[in-house]
Amino acid sequence: MSPIHWIKNKTDNCYIVSEGKDAILVDTASAEGYERVLGECSKFNMRLIVLTHVHFDHAENAAKLAEHFGIPVACHAADMELFDSYDKQPLMSYGIVGKVVLDASLKVLRETKVEKPGNIITVKEGDDLSSYGINAKIIELPGHTKGSIGVDVEGKHLIVGDALDNWISPATGHLYSDLKEIKKTAEKIRSLGERTLYYGHGKPTANKFKLL
Repeated sequence: MSPIHWIKNKTDNCYIVSEGKDAILVDTASAEGYERVLGECSKFNMRLIVLTHVHFDHAENAAKLAEHFGIPVACHAADMELFDSYDKQPLMSYGIVGKVVLDASLKVLRETKVEKPGNIITVKEGDDLSSYGINAKIIELPGHTKGSIGVDVEGKHLIVGDALDNWISPATGHLYSDLKEIKKTAEKIRSLGERTLYYGHGKPTANKFKLL
């Protein structure tokens, strides 16, 4: 069994997935959460960092943590361009919640450049993480960004990044770079059936959420 350890950092979440002492970190929080995330990770033999996407509140500590633990960082190839500029995948939103979150995020997105880790690998749909000691696979969840991914742990727990969010109640992610794709992704997650969902923002829930 691979427990999920939830690390809350103000408005953003990251997760340690462990099997005994071996563990991976999914997302790394923004810079202000570095010491907290480092402290939690230091309890394990860290093997890998997985980024659900390359926005600052998920990836800002990736390079620093990877160097500290001497481990690689995995992300989808379609998100690599975001290390250069967020302008390459501009965000839009729906609803009042989406507008508020987007308005609060845009200035920081424009001003924050995420350092590209030195040891970075790309992952895709179906990639198995068992070589890192964890019973989990990568699932592609595009729409929030082109290369958004999730981590499906033991077919029971799904870390979804910002493909969905739970700012107020569970729903299709309120911020998107491609509306058609994020709608398809939400349907894909719904079709997986029974899962516990772990969001980039908000507390975990069952696989029940509002489709857009």
